[in-house]
Amino acid sequence: MSFSVFPMNLLYVYPQSLNFNSRQGSVRNIAVKVQFMAGEDPSQALPVIFGKSSCAEFMREAYTPVIYHNKTPEFYEEMKMKIPANLTDNHHLLFTFYHISCQPKQNTPLETPVGYTWIPLMQHGRLRTGSFALPVSVEKPPPSYSVLTPDVQLPGMKWVDNHKAVFNVEVTAASSVHTQDPHLDKFFTLVYVLEEYSFPFRLKDVLHQLLNKLIQLIVYPPVISGQIVNLGRASFEAMALLVNQIHKNLDGNQDHHGRNNLLASYIQYCFHLPTADPPIPASAAQSYDMPMQFATLSRATARPSSLHLSRSKSISNSNPDLVTTPVSPDEEVQRIIGNKGIDRSHSWVNSAYAPGAPELSCAGTQTPAVISSRCHIPTRLSSPPHCPHLPPKLPSNPLRISSSHHGSFHHSPIFTSLCAHFYVHRTTTPCQANDRAGNRMSAYLDSVALFSVPTRQIAKKLLHEELALQWVVSTSTVREAALHQAWFFFQLMTKSMAHHLFLTSKLDAPRKQRFPDRFVDDIAALVCAISADIATRYHKDVELMERLNSSLAFFLNDLLSLMDRGFVFNLIRTYYKQISNKLHMSQNPSALNALRMDFMRIVCSHEHYVILNLPCSTLSPPASPSPSTSSTTSQSSAFSSMAQDQGVASMFELSVPFRQQHFLSGLLLCELALILDPESEGAFFLHKKAISAVHSLLCSHDADPRFSDSQVKAHVAQLYLPLLPVVMDSLLQLYDFSDSSARARHASAFVDDADPDGSSTISQSVAMAIAGSPLPHAKANPFVLPAVPGRQSSSLSAECSRTLLLCFLWVLKNADAALLERWVSDLSILQINRLLDLLHLCVSCFEYKGRKALERMNSLTFKKSQDMKARLEEAILGRSERVRRWSDAAEREVLTAARKIVDKTKAEVEQESVVDGNLATEASLIVLDTLEIVVKTVVASELKESVLGGVLRVLLHSMAGNQSALFLQHCFTTQRALVFKFPEMLFEEDTELCADLCLRLLRHCSSSVGSVRSHASASLYLLMRQNFEIGNNFARVKMQVTMSLSSLVGTSQNFNEEHLRRSLKTILTYAEEDLELRDSPFPEQVQDLVFNLHMILTDTVKMKEHQQDPEMLLDLMYRIAKGYQNSPDLRLTWLQNMAGKHSERGNHAEAAHCLVHSAALVAEYLNMLEDCRYLPIGCVTFQNISSNVLEESAVSDDVLSPEEEGICAGKYFSESGLVGLLEQAAASFNMAGMYEAINEVYKILLPIHEANREFKKLATVHGKLQDAFNKVYNQSSGWERMFGTYFRVGFYGCRFGDLDEQEFVYKEPSITKLAEISHRLEEFYSERFGDDVVEIIKGSNPVDKHKLDPNKAYLQITYVEPYFDTYELKERITYFDKNYNLRTFMYCTPFTLDGRAHGELHEQYKRKTILTTSHAFPYIKTRINVITKRRLFLSRLRWP
Repeated sequence: MSFSVFPMNLLYVYPQSLNFNSRQGSVRNIAVKVQFMAGEDPSQALPVIFGKSSCAEFMREAYTPVIYHNKTPEFYEEMKMKIPANLTDNHHLLFTFYHISCQPKQNTPLETPVGYTWIPLMQHGRLRTGSFALPVSVEKPPPSYSVLTPDVQLPGMKWVDNHKAVFNVEVTAASSVHTQDPHLDKFFTLVYVLEEYSFPFRLKDVLHQLLNKLIQLIVYPPVISGQIVNLGRASFEAMALLVNQIHKNLDGNQDHHGRNNLLASYIQYCFHLPTADPPIPASAAQSYDMPMQFATLSRATARPSSLHLSRSKSISNSNPDLVTTPVSPDEEVQRIIGNKGIDRSHSWVNSAYAPGAPELSCAGTQTPAVISSRCHIPTRLSSPPHCPHLPPKLPSNPLRISSSHHGSFHHSPIFTSLCAHFYVHRTTTPCQANDRAGNRMSAYLDSVALFSVPTRQIAKKLLHEELALQWVVSTSTVREAALHQAWFFFQLMTKSMAHHLFLTSKLDAPRKQRFPDRFVDDIAALVCAISADIATRYHKDVELMERLNSSLAFFLNDLLSLMDRGFVFNLIRTYYKQISNKLHMSQNPSALNALRMDFMRIVCSHEHYVILNLPCSTLSPPASPSPSTSSTTSQSSAFSSMAQDQGVASMFELSVPFRQQHFLSGLLLCELALILDPESEGAFFLHKKAISAVHSLLCSHDADPRFSDSQVKAHVAQLYLPLLPVVMDSLLQLYDFSDSSARARHASAFVDDADPDGSSTISQSVAMAIAGSPLPHAKANPFVLPAVPGRQSSSLSAECSRTLLLCFLWVLKNADAALLERWVSDLSILQINRLLDLLHLCVSCFEYKGRKALERMNSLTFKKSQDMKARLEEAILGRSERVRRWSDAAEREVLTAARKIVDKTKAEVEQESVVDGNLATEASLIVLDTLEIVVKTVVASELKESVLGGVLRVLLHSMAGNQSALFLQHCFTTQRALVFKFPEMLFEEDTELCADLCLRLLRHCSSSVGSVRSHASASLYLLMRQNFEIGNNFARVKMQVTMSLSSLVGTSQNFNEEHLRRSLKTILTYAEEDLELRDSPFPEQVQDLVFNLHMILTDTVKMKEHQQDPEMLLDLMYRIAKGYQNSPDLRLTWLQNMAGKHSERGNHAEAAHCLVHSAALVAEYLNMLEDCRYLPIGCVTFQNISSNVLEESAVSDDVLSPEEEGICAGKYFSESGLVGLLEQAAASFNMAGMYEAINEVYKILLPIHEANREFKKLATVHGKLQDAFNKVYNQSSGWERMFGTYFRVGFYGCRFGDLDEQEFVYKEPSITKLAEISHRLEEFYSERFGDDVVEIIKGSNPVDKHKLDPNKAYLQITYVEPYFDTYELKERITYFDKNYNLRTFMYCTPFTLDGRAHGELHEQYKRKTILTTSHAFPYIKTRINVITKRRLFLSRLRWP
């Protein structure tokens, strides 16, 4: 780094904009003069402005260009100045605004000043730079104006636009003399102060002294003539007003929680109970031997009427002997003097500090840890090396749940060992001194260690007791000031209580004996009053009540560590009662619910939250909400015994016993259940608050080393067992991560069921890292059976649903398996199906998306944030600011920041993908464990069939997604066990499950991971073997495997043929080496199946070769489907594959005909199975839709009977399957605009609905028919619908292979020009064969192949039109009729007898070529072979 020898001291001025719209007079041609002034006289303008190229080097003034006829000009000028090194308060920039006359007249000056403004350059010893918005004066500034800013309203001056800021200017400095960094400037200022010995006034020194003095007055009241003057009320009032004033005056010195940093640092580092003896007047020295009494100066006259407590007879904590309220101060003094002889042996006020009180000693005491400044939870600590008398250290947990995410205070961990340092200070050994010096809280500990019990008889009050009392009895202004800064007094009370317990050795005392009853009553009254304030003022003082609510919650959180926990639980009940009383009458209950949720979240963030909930106790109601146990023993006894047998149902319900035993957990889960109630008015932010509170607790439990043992974690999970039925009840509200049709199979479970339950769990290793994961995309199949939707609507967002499912899975993972089994055994079939549906959703929610999906999601998020930033800038800055030129430094800073954002995103994507993958695996394994529990539970049930089918569906759904190899190995193991134990589920009942299972196994047989292929091959082989052992034949599995492979190769994009062939070879090896079935026909049947599968794979290779040729691809699929003419299941599969391909390309008419063919095929075989009058009798019924359908007739001799094993076993060969195919066909016809065909489809469908009395479906069908007929009527001319354009395409040349000399009629989208299809085909085949190989034959004359080059490929393309005979035109009346069921096409070719195309009129002839195709358009493919061709020759005289 190099430094310049010469100092740089430059100033840049950038006038930006001016608004003179409100300026009276002729001010349109405006220029601005800029001067650097050393004083106020015009002659004091300094020549420091750099001149232009044609001017002097330095100028005294600089002008902006004149903006013509514009009262709101924008300037783009830069003035560069070399300013003096020593600036004074009189140096300033003067701006003079002129109106320039473009057409000067006589006696009219060229420049007319119209305004003035200025910028003082020095302020508090610093050079002023930055952006300024200045008012403009109409008149010249008055004397001594330079030391003031234009913002000051000077008397007698006129301002433009009523003293508003109308001129914008920016001033920047490039100076090595005047620093622009505020921290560096502060450093220089302090150095100067040290050199000059003129130390500035520091508020914190005075503030700390003031607060210490006020606390001194409260703790050690002054003694006047032997009487102690009670200044508690006055001191409290002064402290409340002082703290409130500090907050108001130092508004910028607050943290993001709203706490003043100065006051917070005082409590944390400076506050300690007063230790020095207060000065005693000499005149009062003789009264030391008298009992100390309290005077009544500034005493509150009465307690609030709301404080109706049994032990609140005394007015002051400090004097319990005062049982009545004095009428006047004098009367009270007389009573005090008259009570000198009262026995005060039972008065608790001065017992700790009275003469003869036990002193603190090192030996024989158990030294507790004192709390850090925010959270006071006592716990035993380890002994210093040379203090063997101290007790050993007990395990403690440093984890605290941070509340910063929700804008609340942050709890500090509890580690500090105050006691050790206290005794180190008292016993001076070198080792102990070193230990003390190394402690982070040494300053605070020293202050406490210096505390000594007063040896003289000085009456002392307890700070926390006086603060509580004075707060309770305070009124009006003082009480309001205390409420505004409640956090300060709460923390002060908490720290005072902790010090008091430590100094009086009461940390090991029973909690109910730590504090006197009067103080307990004051705390109860205070909490009751503040809760009432929150409930009544939440809609008026929103921000104040939010802060007060959080402060109260943190206070009660701290009290759980110091006071009797049953009492604190009663305080929480008091808060709930106050809020609930107002909740029913509130106009905005969501706001109150939000406050209560924040309160509960903070209270539950206690370090010993689990212990407070008594996780190991039975559900017998205790004597108090929670028996009081010492913090030093609660952790060691928490998991000492396993829970006894108890009513399982009550453990999974938010019952009264559960809420009494697990108090905090019960409240939290009740809040969650109420907010998730569909009938409640819970807004989105309430859902997020409630779910996040539970999720944060579970994350803390998962990361807490105290709960790492599985048995311990099982007890912790018992606290959240009611969460399972809560989530099950909310299933309809969850975001639908999966395909709705897949979840609709369990839709019947959602009936009115008042007792649903469920369970789930989450990974320990990844529970804390679930944010930022993108939503999984649904895998929808466009041609599946329509089903009743499982959920009508979802009110929870994807983020909330995902978090709630995480909590659900966590409980399932960590709950005791035996307990879950007993719970599942008590569930009804409907509830178990609901649980399975929830597990299905969990698999979809946490499915792994891959790194590319995450990168794409992050890029979209970054783009949206950039767009939002641009819009925000546009809204805030306005046009004038947007067009401002940025400096190079600012531009570099923005680019650097953007680059950091991009780099950070790329770095995080890798970690995010790893976490997402781990989470997906963990969630799927938890689902798998839960499924095994369900199977184990229902295996002895009579209704197990209905449950096992749902279990297998969830299992198949998990196999269908992107899963890790680890999960798939366990999944295949479970699947094999399930099939082995319950084979009838696949082979005797639902064939759909068998088909899905075969499809999933085949997909994994083509996996690139060897272990996955091995397990999938083993599962598929055992499936065949199991089917064979049942019926000495595995026809069903054979058919389903063949169908699945056909579907897989037709739809999958990532299908790997080589890997699948390896898996098939493995299956064949299994069959050959199976000793038990070696002599049976099973190996031969397996060999035949593998051979058929290899043939399908061969066709797959051809399909991949023609993947870019849609016509050839569909021809090949058509050929494969034709080959399965005698195998209805396989033909149906390939017809659906073709329908999917047509839909992808937008050929909806062809897709509809594929579905019609499928429906006709199903109807043909249904008619063979049973004769039902309302069902179609076969393909004949469909011929009104298309004449092509008759090819689906089962009239061949080798047609298989549908009664054979494995034939017509698919889900579509049923009445519901037929209905689904017809409805999808009607929908495709509607998208194709062929509304007339919809009527023919519904003619077949309506009798089925009528026979089944499905009136709702009938109403829906008739509504769709009405819409279709209205569209036909409104488009009666037909030209509004363009059904397609037809071309004849001839292929010539050996390079085309089987297509050589073949002619086809192509159906192209409407309004396709001849040039378009020619260009498309020529470009496609040129890429395939080469640019110089493909040629287009011009014209439509017959092609002589002998004249063609055999090394080239030729295409002849001709536009053709539908051709109708005269008798056909009588029936084809409408536009639809003339464009539907087309088999004959015609094109015309002009010619002459001598070979020319055109000649004289008498020489001209025309050739009509009529083509007939093998099938009618539209068909299941878009090109059809030409089977016949005939020509008609017409002379010119016979032309029409």
